[in-house]
This record gives sequence, C-alpha cells and structure tokens, in this order.
Amino acid sequence: MSFDLVLFGGTGDLAWRKLMPALFQAFRHGTLPDGGRILCVARDNLSDAQYRALIQSRFDAVELAKRPSPEEFERFAALLHYLRMDLSQAADYERLATVLRERGAESVVMYVATAPSLFTTVCEQIAAVGLNGPSTRVVLEKPLGHDLASNRAINATLSRVLREEQVFRIDHYLGKPSVQNLFALRFGNALFEPLWRRETIANIQITIAEELGVESRGAFYDQTGALRDMVQNHALQLLCAIGMEPPINATADAIRDEKLKVLQSLRPWTPETIAQQVVRGRYAAGSVHGHSVPGYLQEKGVATDSQTETFVALRTEICNWRWAGVPFYIRTGKRLAGRDAHIAIHFRPVPHPIFKTHGSTANRLVIHLQPKDGLELHLLAQGAAQHQTEPALSPVHLNLDFDQRFGTERVGAYERLLLDVIAGRLNLFVRSDEQEEAWRWVEPILQAWRNDPAGPRPYAAGSWGPGAASAMIARDGHCWSEEL
Repeated sequence: MSFDLVLFGGTGDLAWRKLMPALFQAFRHGTLPDGGRILCVARDNLSDAQYRALIQSRFDAVELAKRPSPEEFERFAALLHYLRMDLSQAADYERLATVLRERGAESVVMYVATAPSLFTTVCEQIAAVGLNGPSTRVVLEKPLGHDLASNRAINATLSRVLREEQVFRIDHYLGKPSVQNLFALRFGNALFEPLWRRETIANIQITIAEELGVESRGAFYDQTGALRDMVQNHALQLLCAIGMEPPINATADAIRDEKLKVLQSLRPWTPETIAQQVVRGRYAAGSVHGHSVPGYLQEKGVATDSQTETFVALRTEICNWRWAGVPFYIRTGKRLAGRDAHIAIHFRPVPHPIFKTHGSTANRLVIHLQPKDGLELHLLAQGAAQHQTEPALSPVHLNLDFDQRFGTERVGAYERLLLDVIAGRLNLFVRSDEQEEAWRWVEPILQAWRNDPAGPRPYAAGSWGPGAASAMIARDGHCWSEEL
C-alpha cells in the first residue's frame, strides 16, 4: 500500500526524539509498508540531503540498540523528503497539495507535531486546498485544548473539515505493550474477569512518577501543569482500560463506547470532595541520586509567581454496579523518588484467615508500564518449615517480564501507533466524545484551583510528593504502592 506521511514540525523535538526513531524501528522490523514516503515539513530552509543529515546526527542521542548503522540509515533516508513551509501561509499549502497529488499515494497521513495553537489552522488549510478527502488521516498530539471550552472549539473545527474516522487523537500510553496486555489479561483470559469487581477488589492505584523536572520545557509546562499534562489524558485512559465493561467485539467504536461509559460514571466533583480528595503539589529544591536539583520556580521559563502544579494525587470512584464503593487513586508528578509507572490492583483479604502471615495478607496484581514492562501477581505461600505446629504464610510473587518473554518481538508505543495510523486502525486512539468527557470531569478541579490562593503544596525534589497525598489515602485505611 503506497502512503505519504506528512510530518508537520519535522525539525521539532518530538519529530527527532520519538517519531523518527519509531519510524526507523518499523523500517528495521520490516513492518513499515512498502511504497511509503515521509515528507517532513518545517520553516527551515533545507534540502532533502541537509534534512537527512540533520536526522542522522540526531540519532546519536537515541539509545544504542535503536541507532541505525550507516548502511541502515542510508536505506531509511531514501524515504525522507523535506518541504519548507510556513504554516500560516495559504500558498504553502497549495505547494504541499501539488507535491502530494503528483505522487498520488493511496493514503495520506498528516501528523501535526506542532504547537497546539496551530492545530486548527493546519486542519482548516489542508481542507481549503482539498487535502481532506477520504484517504487522508490526521494525527493530533496532546494537549488538545487547555480546558473544556477550548477542546470543544478544536473538535468543532475538526468536525467541519474532517470526518471523525479521519481524526487520530494520539495518547502514546495506549500504545504501550503493557497497556495492550491489560486488555488481553482481562478479555482474553477466563481467570481474572470474574474477580474484576467490587466484591473482590479493595482499591486500585495508578502511579505515573517521573524523576526528571521540566528540563527545557519550562515555558510550555508552566501553561499546562500535571493535571492537564498527565491526568486528563494518560491516567484517565488507564483508568478506563481497567474499569470498562467487556466490549462486544474488538472494533474501535465498541472499545471506545465502553471507555466513554467509564468516564460518564466517574463521581462528579463538589467543592468539598475537591478539598478532601485532590492534592496538588510543586517540587522545591532537593536531591536526586545525590545531586542537588533546583525547585520548580527556579527552572528556566517558569514564572516566579507561578501557581502551576507539578504533582497531583486524587481519589475517585466509578459509580456503577461493578465498581460501586471501590476507590481509584491516581498519583503523578515530576521530580519524585523514582521513574515508575504502574497500576496496582489490591484484592480484598480472605474473609476468614486460618493461617498466620508474615507481611501483607492480601493479594495484589501489579501491571508495570515503565521502566519495567510486565505483570506481577503477589500471593501467599507456605515455606519449607512444615514442622511448625502453626504454619505461617509468606508473600511470594509470580513475575512475567514482557521484555524477557517476547524479546525482539516487542514494539514501542509510537511505532505501534504510527503503524496503526497508516493502516487506518482507530482502536488505540481517543474519540472526541471521550476526550470531551475527560475535560468535563477535570474542569471543576481547574476552576477550584483558580480560586484557591493557597496554591500547590511544596515537596522536596527526590521525595514521593506532599505528605497530604499519603494522608488522603490513609483516611481510607490504605497506603500508596511503591514498586521500585
């Protein structure tokens, strides 16, 4: 199948750091369809050869196993072409249309890896020159909007110039192999689904922790914050994958219909629950791996009077028959004690214990997302000391490491998602009504914070966030699962 992949923002950070390595890996694995062309668009005045040299130099920053050899890059570079464009100029879109029509590929993928402020401009302009036909697919990076109103405005524009099935709203967490295995775990096995409910599960925790600060993204992050950057999209999509009902089949709309029901079932916020069940924090100066690091307000590009949060912890519930009364906890932040993303499913203890136990008495299923990738099932077992008159149980765990089990078969998130776009598969992309419902749910929190003069709670860089986050979960008799 011949295709053109047009990469708007072809010289930007996302292009060389994520998209080009992912496309190269697909090329190396032989999964990138034949007959493809990658047309990179930016304002720089570059030739094809100069652009290829730029990308080759950027591969030096990619982890060693994913770097191409000179011979591999030469073959991959033959796919790369460059077109200088000013995205604010209508005439430049006419030139793009001419370039695409001359080749006449069977499908065209427009990947808009630009500042969010350009999303609607790009979509309107490609429609103005007739590039919005049925063979066109448009990929939009997050954040799609800054709040509910701006999200609705963007989606209204998209709906005027594109059909819903042409719009691929990307959330790279949905492309992670471990998230895909969450669907397989639940809906491909008979073992867990009967236990996936309020009668057997005590609480569910989602942690997305980062060691890094805002790095060079201070100006962008200061306009975004942790709630918009991580909770509204990544964390809520993970919550949907855990909480959704089994879809009637594996088609995109069947899956997305069930995710939408989860978002619609989340307990609405009140001023009282926001005060008690949402904690926002901001990292202060501290130490990470023995090195002193500055606080958020000292980062480049951050306003000295900023009220932006770098940490969020919250408690919510899915108000339906399956999950009524089960707390779901979400925690995410920057400059925390480690880089760790996982989902911890805490089961209820047995109703009548007959054994002594050493340590926790409850089972736990942990789905590791990063840096580890796999599943751990924590159980209780009796050791070798059978002579004891009163046997005691000790914690043990079964560990499935996906990298060890599947090895070179593993496909990275962006590689998987790019191949799905080229093939026209929408299963791992977010529908407009899903996205709007997520914004509707977080909107009361954003409004409450705007009217709260106290601002974010400080926490030392290298810690696990404000003490109030631990106090919040402790009120329910639980504690955070730290799987490092």
